Amino acid sequence: MILLCVRWYLSYGLSLRDLKEMMAERGIRVDRSTIHRWVVHVALLPADRFNQRKRAVTGKWHADETYIKVRGRWM
Repeated sequence: MILLCVRWYLSYGLSLRDLKEMMAERGIRVDRSTIHRWVVHVALLPADRFNQRKRAVTGKWHADETYIKVRGRWM
């Protein structure tokens, strides 16, 4: 559960309070300061391991041509 909290915190940018509520929904009582201590301790490991499952972002952009009417003229 510790690694799951740390992964969610690093990967998705959830707040410590959000993680505390998520753990409470699963029946695990944990304080947000405890989660913060876990993050500080485990974050010494490379964060790349947590981001391996994310999709790669490419530099390609696709845009369609659009014409709009501005002051009576199509542009």
